[in-house]
Amino acid sequence: MPSRLWGIALLLLWPSAVGPAADTAPALVRVGRVDTPVQPAAANYLSKLLREADHDGASVVVLELSTPGGLFSSTREMTSAILLSRVPVVTFVAPSGAQAASAGFFLLLAGDVAAMAPGTNTGAAHPVAGEGQELPKTLNQKAEQDARAFIRTLASQRGRNVEKAEAAVSKSLSYTETEAKAAGLIEILARNTTDLVSQLDGREVKRVGGPPSPLRLADARIERREMGDVEKLLGAVSHPNVAYVLFLLGLVGLYFELSSPGAILPGIVGGISLLLALYAFSVLPVNLAGIFLIIFGIALFVAEIKIVSHGLLAVGGSIALVAGSLLLFTGRGEGSPYRVDLGILIPSLVLTIGVVALLTAKTVRLRRLPASTGVAGMLGETARVVEEFADGRGRVQIYGEYWDAKGPPDLHPGESVTVARVDGLTLQVERRT
Repeated sequence: MPSRLWGIALLLLWPSAVGPAADTAPALVRVGRVDTPVQPAAANYLSKLLREADHDGASVVVLELSTPGGLFSSTREMTSAILLSRVPVVTFVAPSGAQAASAGFFLLLAGDVAAMAPGTNTGAAHPVAGEGQELPKTLNQKAEQDARAFIRTLASQRGRNVEKAEAAVSKSLSYTETEAKAAGLIEILARNTTDLVSQLDGREVKRVGGPPSPLRLADARIERREMGDVEKLLGAVSHPNVAYVLFLLGLVGLYFELSSPGAILPGIVGGISLLLALYAFSVLPVNLAGIFLIIFGIALFVAEIKIVSHGLLAVGGSIALVAGSLLLFTGRGEGSPYRVDLGILIPSLVLTIGVVALLTAKTVRLRRLPASTGVAGMLGETARVVEEFADGRGRVQIYGEYWDAKGPPDLHPGESVTVARVDGLTLQVERRT
């Protein structure tokens, strides 16, 4: 009987014995990072990040942002994922020098808590067309009204300054970290993620449609989840510098394959590069005039092979290539994230024009050479008489083959003759002088 009483007592005391141990387990902070243009790969990465954080019992997700913007469709997908996340999400523009512009501004305001590091900026969220230019008037009004309503919803859901948020869309205003804090667009200024987590400890977070709850992040364990290899690749090719180089590489590869059929490898590399560049162009604000000028420039180099222009077509192709490269992206100013760096643009142009010009010159030179294969390739070649000519007819050997031939009647076996003409299966030969 005493043993049974001891067992009951142990069962009653068991929860109190294990409860404090469980409560002392450090909280988990899952940190992700989007430092590419907002595009489908980034949206897939964020969805996976939030699912894993929920599965692993994370207390909060910190999403570091450093993006110039991107697709509005992917922006809506990512903001929806943040709003519907079962784990609180803190959006953080970091590190110093980063920005959350255009689509990144929507992501920043979607977070339960918004934060920025010193030396960062956000805003400039006015909608533009996929080519970067202003939309037509009616379409622009529709897109702007939709974006303004969207940003008002995000700001009001999170209790932020609706008027200042809307101004970033309607007037393309940008805010530094201190201006955003003073305007009520963000809640925290933090030097880095560690500083941010320490400031989040004890802060109440109110999920959409739920009661406020405090974050307990004392001695929290911080874990990072970076983008996967495929997501990093798609994010990397979405950078203007990389997209530009891939586009030129793709065109040069295809040009090489067309000018020298059968090489295979340049065609494969060129095709893959061109497809990756087109994917990047679907995300970046490209100027169609720039694309068409670059393609037109390559077409002029191709025409140089077919048409004798004494180099005029090649010069025109070079000019079109340079003009298209300068117009390809519509970013303004040296610091624009949508400009190709001059350190990339100039060497790429010089190398591309040099390679294409070299291939063009080589192809033109080869086309001007006499045919070296088939029947035409035997004209002017030397043959050896193998059967004495009688009545002006005999047999000769050329390229290891025996041919019936016509020629001077006094040709003897062993003599060398020159092929003057080919008549069907008979060669007309002349004595070599």
